[in-house]
Amino acid sequence: MKLDDRTYRDAARAASEARFARAVAACLSESADRLSPDVAERLRFGREKALELARSSRGEAVGVTASGAAIAGFGRSPWWLRFASVLPLVALVGGLVMIQNWQTRTQISVAAEIDEALLGDDLPINAYRDPGFAEFLKAPPSE
Repeated sequence: MKLDDRTYRDAARAASEARFARAVAACLSESADRLSPDVAERLRFGREKALELARSSRGEAVGVTASGAAIAGFGRSPWWLRFASVLPLVALVGGLVMIQNWQTRTQISVAAEIDEALLGDDLPINAYRDPGFAEFLKAPPSE
């Protein structure tokens, strides 16, 4: 038997169980008005107990936050799932650090090329005092 067949059968079984549960719930809802309060209370208690048992069998950890909203427990999830949820943030921070490092190195490289061109070129001392010297620095080097 293939894994796909097993998955399909499990999904089909789950779908048929859900249909049956909806049908039973519909029948119970129709006759709920005719029940005595004692029977209605026992059914409510049984329903709550069944829901609690279903949650515990699925392994769902439901916690209540300060605002009162029920959320799935993050502490009970596997370590790899917690790691996978934090991994995009780590990648983003690492990428930003690498971009900053690249920009710093580029700026240093450009400044070093300008210094090399100035120190390696044969210019008279009066050229450094010339008002057009800043324009000479801004111009691209001629090769």
